[in-house]
Amino acid sequence: MKLLDGKITLVTGASKGIGNAVAKKFAAHGASVAFTYLSSVEKGEALEKELSAMGVKAKGYRSDASDFAAAEQLIKSVVEDFGGLDVLVNNAGITKDNLLMRMSEEMWDTVMNVNLKSVFNTVKASTRTFMKQRSGSIINMTSVVGIKGNAGQGNYAASKAGIIGFTKSVALELGSRGIRSNAIAPGFIETEMTAVLDEKMVQSWRDAIPLKRGGTPDDVADCAVFLASDMATYISGQVIQVDGGMLT
Repeated sequence: MKLLDGKITLVTGASKGIGNAVAKKFAAHGASVAFTYLSSVEKGEALEKELSAMGVKAKGYRSDASDFAAAEQLIKSVVEDFGGLDVLVNNAGITKDNLLMRMSEEMWDTVMNVNLKSVFNTVKASTRTFMKQRSGSIINMTSVVGIKGNAGQGNYAASKAGIIGFTKSVALELGSRGIRSNAIAPGFIETEMTAVLDEKMVQSWRDAIPLKRGGTPDDVADCAVFLASDMATYISGQVIQVDGGMLT
């Protein structure tokens, strides 16, 4: 059963990792997929071809969501090109880890702009469309680090905690217009970034998780499909942990 037939979706930061898996899973469930990339041009172009080959309308946009004007233009272009917007997935994000004593102002500002301000930018730019049609599903990627914190990731944790507060506020503000706002908090997800880490260290992380394995990008994407679908029409203001029980 395809859960997203007829839905127009936008996924930011979809050239790799979780965003890539979300875009593909949405397409597999029948959604039209707009997505963004920034530096990974070749991967973005390849993803557009792959999604189109799945029989859905797909288009990639090279866009910096941390830039307010660029985000406004992005949403305008998606609505014009696709005829509307039903689901917004804010996935774009970066890390610039360091201990507080060694963290520069630039490291703080960059992470906050890319991870948190970008969410404000795209949600604000989408609000008019969602309010006009009196429907919309906003899905923001946070992290278990935004819930529990993590040494050496003060900027990342703050940005992801901010996403949680923003997500809940949007749910309260826009719920009366039929707009849902939820967040997904992935735990330890195994991607190409973790593949280069020491295997013994990675295994120790797996052993500390109740389900005894790291998550996959598809695990997160499945949750996103559910929140985007009509199966979740009475779910809003929630933070769903996709973490194998890590924070239980």
